[in-house]
Amino acid sequence: MLIGQYQHTIDAKKRLALPVRFRGELGAKVIITKGIENCLVVYTQKEWEIMSSKLANLPVSQGEARSFTRHILSSATEVELDKLGRILVPDYLKQYAGFSKNVVIAGLSNRLEIWDEAKWQQYSQNAEKGVEEIVSKLGPMGI
Repeated sequence: MLIGQYQHTIDAKKRLALPVRFRGELGAKVIITKGIENCLVVYTQKEWEIMSSKLANLPVSQGEARSFTRHILSSATEVELDKLGRILVPDYLKQYAGFSKNVVIAGLSNRLEIWDEAKWQQYSQNAEKGVEEIVSKLGPMGI
């Protein structure tokens, strides 16, 4: 299971080492794409098949569905982990996420999110302030 958060750096060659704890579950290749709130999302090949299938089944007649599908699928790329568990983050994804050198990799059960460290800190602080309200809204969903 992909859980927890880890601080890492992007090296001068645009490589990012994924946490050792995740590498066995991720496999040799992963898919990286734009996420929501200017983070990046990393999927295993299995999880990507599930996600892309859901996106393919969204109604093309709805503008929001088309926009979201384009956002996720057109920015996706398959990358290989090297011997040291590093991936090459394409420039267009680094720019989208506003990466500096330091990033946070967050495990979210079936996927990873990669955030610029400063943006992650800001997001976390804001989310923690409203966690009680969020939980009350999630109650009807079984949380």
